[in-house]
Amino acid sequence: MYFEFIITTSSSEELIDITHNVEEVVQKSNIHNGVCLIYVPHATAGIIINESADPNIKRDFLSALDKFIPRHAGYLHDRIDNNAHAHIKSAVVGSSVSIPIKDGHLGLGTWQAIMLCEFDGPRSRRRVVIQIIPISEKP
Repeated sequence: MYFEFIITTSSSEELIDITHNVEEVVQKSNIHNGVCLIYVPHATAGIIINESADPNIKRDFLSALDKFIPRHAGYLHDRIDNNAHAHIKSAVVGSSVSIPIKDGHLGLGTWQAIMLCEFDGPRSRRRVVIQIIPISEKP
């Protein structure tokens, strides 16, 4: 089952908790056991699973990435559109995650959340694609 939704970002770099959006899709799918694949089809955005309860984690995550992949470091791609750092961060973070579905719910840990990583915003349309693959319980 294929679904997608749109997220609007408001900053040049930010993490947005989309767990509730994904959980709604899982509920609508009526799949009780399976795998939920979450994918962002963008070259300057990514998806992670991490803690979302403390907003400092989001700031710390972006700060750590900035230390390793600074915004202005003489990247050749910056001659085109000045966003090489966003492309590199997206590639390092990744564009998809997979989460088991058990008893109709995402199999996340207590403090885990699914977050869209914006590295080149703000953007009015970040697509999030969800593919739900059912798993048969019959041997």
